[in-house]
Amino acid sequence: MTTSSETKKLVAVTGASTGIGAATARELAHRGFHVLAGVRRDRDADTIRAAGVEPVILDITEPEHVEALAERITADPRPLHALINNAGIQVNGPVESLPMDRWRWVFEVNLFGHVAITQALLPALLASKGRVINISSIGGKVAMATYGAYAGAKFALEAVSDSLRREVEPLGVHVIVVEPGGVRTEIANRGVATANDLAAGMTAEQEGRYGDMVRATNALMATGTEAGVSAEVAARVLAKVVTARKPRTRYAIGKPAAVITRLTRVLSDRTLDRVLAANLRRQQPAAAVPAHSG
Repeated sequence: MTTSSETKKLVAVTGASTGIGAATARELAHRGFHVLAGVRRDRDADTIRAAGVEPVILDITEPEHVEALAERITADPRPLHALINNAGIQVNGPVESLPMDRWRWVFEVNLFGHVAITQALLPALLASKGRVINISSIGGKVAMATYGAYAGAKFALEAVSDSLRREVEPLGVHVIVVEPGGVRTEIANRGVATANDLAAGMTAEQEGRYGDMVRATNALMATGTEAGVSAEVAARVLAKVVTARKPRTRYAIGKPAAVITRLTRVLSDRTLDRVLAANLRRQQPAAAVPAHSG
């Protein structure tokens, strides 16, 4: 799979400590790229370091980290072929009860951090006519109950991607959105744990309004993760996006993502509401499902 041209190219991957980011870094190194793998801790750097994978300490919300990566790339004679904006967090809770500091942090990591690193690396990508690959989610197409903050940031990332594509594709830079469905990664498991912790902080009134919904959503999230594709399968899709001569503007990872993306195009909002509500009721205990007469 390795070609002589690919061994002369860099790829930067954010959020490469675990999951999709780590698997993608290894897959691209196997294909001959030199991968700058963004990790937040020294122990994660030690874990991922390998032939073709160079770990860099990178918190995308820290300007000095972003600047250091840009300087590292500028000093390298090899062109930057792609930036993969993969770093992210998952924080779920009802709009009413999710604290504002959590809202801001979700957008800081899942949107503004990506914008910051894209701004910093665009000069190198324009010079190489490379590509920006933004990892969105099916949450960037449909916002389920309790997904307001997470989906809000992903919807915004999709919009930014569209705008950026229309700005830089005439200059030779491809902008691609990748929308994973269920993927068996630590971020999903951490998302469930965080959602449960946040639910414990709801007031009694909020618990009465949203408690069953939150528990059902968390169960659905856990089930979707367990049934999802592996990080390695997702990495192979991303490698295809990196190497495609004429990449599409969007790619889905996993059958659920492809199906839900299609449904959002053909169903009305009310119909989609009913589909999602029915799916959620399957996760609720029988006692929590209202009885219907007649």
